Amino acid sequence: MSRIGKKPIDLPSGVSITVDDANTVAVKGSKGELSLKVNPEIKVSVEGSTVTVERPSDEKEYRALHGLYRTLISNMVIGVSEGYTKALEVVGVGYRAQKQGNKLVLNMGYSHPVEIEEFPGITFEVPAPTKILVKGIDKQVVGETAAKIRSVRKPEPYKGKGIRYEGEYVRRKVGKAGK
Repeated sequence: MSRIGKKPIDLPSGVSITVDDANTVAVKGSKGELSLKVNPEIKVSVEGSTVTVERPSDEKEYRALHGLYRTLISNMVIGVSEGYTKALEVVGVGYRAQKQGNKLVLNMGYSHPVEIEEFPGITFEVPAPTKILVKGIDKQVVGETAAKIRSVRKPEPYKGKGIRYEGEYVRRKVGKAGK
């Protein structure tokens, strides 16, 4: 049995959820609105301030979808009530980030600055030249945007320079041996 799928989702105050006939779940909160098309075999029911997800049988496919949809709906509820934040660190001499309007400008040792525009529903914050915060209500889009920023200059294993997630461990290699 899916332990995750069986857990009910508690709705915080200010969050409303609706399920229509096409099995589309729409979640509204103080930060915005998200929707998700759920497999027609999976049943999503709302009772008061609790949401439950049920599967039709114990077939392998439905067991997998049960936990998946429960987690996706839970992430939507957290996103519209609290939001998601992904923190990145810029490590390296002369490497820095700054925000200009709705663009993130990265000086990462290339011959040109790299500019990344904010996607709809995503905001960038640069509290320091070596720290970037990616904020939004959709967990997947926040993660993808942070990964795109990180891919501009991934941390290299010799000096550890580059863009890394906050708290990410970069395994260091020993350089060339001297005489």
